[in-house]
Amino acid sequence: MSSVAIVGAGPGLGTAVARRFGREGFAVGLVARDRGRLDAISGALAAEGVTARGFAADVRRPERLAAALGELADALGTVEVLQYSPVPHRDFMRPVLETRHRDLVGPIEFSVYGPVAAVHQVLPGMRRLGRGTILFVNGGSAAVPHPERAGTSIAFAAESAYGHLLHDRLASEGIHVAQLIIPGTITAGHERKDPDVLAERLWTLHRERHGFRHYADDLGG
Repeated sequence: MSSVAIVGAGPGLGTAVARRFGREGFAVGLVARDRGRLDAISGALAAEGVTARGFAADVRRPERLAAALGELADALGTVEVLQYSPVPHRDFMRPVLETRHRDLVGPIEFSVYGPVAAVHQVLPGMRRLGRGTILFVNGGSAAVPHPERAGTSIAFAAESAYGHLLHDRLASEGIHVAQLIIPGTITAGHERKDPDVLAERLWTLHRERHGFRHYADDLGG
């Protein structure tokens, strides 16, 4: 049995993705900092017939994140799909002229060290399977830098570059790497940015395996 690992799982997009992949028979591993929230989400999913477990880890602690993903694979099966989609902290979004070098430590830990640690943990299993999908989910500043959100703009750019490099290097191994840009706010009931709509889009990216960067909505949306 293989699993989907959702890093940054919460009650919105993470839960919607868990349901969507769970319907297809995937076991679901939820990774986030808050153990209580993870237990609540996994319990609700279990009540719907989805095999789900939570694994507590802070993405800014790469060793612990890697360990959590290892525990997830041992419990639920090899990670075939990795989604990296934690929500950035508000203090990452300072104006560029107020952003000093120390202000970039958190964003880089969050958007570079975390993804690298996660990918290196799950990649050997994907290679053994001979298939896999890595999905990066980012806000609009990953595509168009925002002067009032310097930390995420800089760190998302690095995450995007890393993802694109992986996309180019791993395609020949049957491992697809894609990025979904979600401009603005995820909004229940929105035609394109409702959590269930986005979960369907991510499922489609996993199934169709075409191209690296995709947009959930217009950048002005």
